Amino acid sequence: MLDCTDRHARYFMRQISHHAVMYTEMVTTGALIHGDRSRFLDFDNAEHPIALQLGGSDPAAMAQCSAFAQEWGYDEVNINVGCPSDRVQSGSFGACLMQTPALVADNVKAMVAEVDIPVTVKARIGVDDQEPREALWVLTDAVANAGCNVLLVHARKAWLQGLSPKENRDIPPLDYDLVYELKRDFPELEIIINGGIKTIQECQQHLTEVDGVMMGREAYSNPFVMSSVDSALYADDRAMLSRQEVLDVYLAYCEKQLQTGTRLNHLTRHIIGLFHGESNSRLWRQHISDHAHKAGAGLEVLRDALQKLLEANQYQQLRQEQHSLHH
Repeated sequence: MLDCTDRHARYFMRQISHHAVMYTEMVTTGALIHGDRSRFLDFDNAEHPIALQLGGSDPAAMAQCSAFAQEWGYDEVNINVGCPSDRVQSGSFGACLMQTPALVADNVKAMVAEVDIPVTVKARIGVDDQEPREALWVLTDAVANAGCNVLLVHARKAWLQGLSPKENRDIPPLDYDLVYELKRDFPELEIIINGGIKTIQECQQHLTEVDGVMMGREAYSNPFVMSSVDSALYADDRAMLSRQEVLDVYLAYCEKQLQTGTRLNHLTRHIIGLFHGESNSRLWRQHISDHAHKAGAGLEVLRDALQKLLEANQYQQLRQEQHSLHH
């Protein structure tokens, strides 16, 4: 979820679900050790529970960055063993680490020794010509013995040669049954399934076989799919905010961010899908896309976009009522 789940996106999503665990974008160890640490690690207290996802393969560097995560107040630190991008491969981390399970275990061991927060691993079921039933089992056994109790599994292979990162999200077939089988063989571990999951009903179905569900692309493009998570999966019967109420909270957040110099389009790109599936949502998306990137753009862009949406819906409702009266 590079370029997606930044702190603005997570704050926005937290207004829709109080309980779902938020994961950061993958941050490389080099960025944290040599770069602007606050830029990558700062987050709002509202975002808890939150996990920092690390990209790296050097145990000493991963341990050092885990210590940063604990110091900053993260609830979990996660090793990415699933990202297939060329940039990640050239750094010898991400999905290519599926080929070196002993190295992943060395990283887990070093990180567990450094911090008290949970160290977790996010993996694919295999890469390239690996036999998933062998590769995933070997990796799971290795990291479990090193002190990792939680494995998040994207239930499809990654093809490091021949497919783009985008194609790797869709083309390799999903194999949910394999992840279920992994849970049966490692009942003591917490196994969380990921990949192609689009509805809360699907989540509930998976939860009869595994311990948790990770939803990524669908939650980002259709954020209000998360609005029933708390009641359906966490037995929290508090009234959830409506789309407009979520927007009101986020507008107040945006106002503060704009005052610190954040550009409006960095804030609005995460909420394009807020009205996904609603009548005339195209008007909302279009107005934001046309205006949020302009120099000096402010909250009026969002207010105007909402106004266009509401007016179109009112007009549509009026036409339907007139049509009903006519007939």
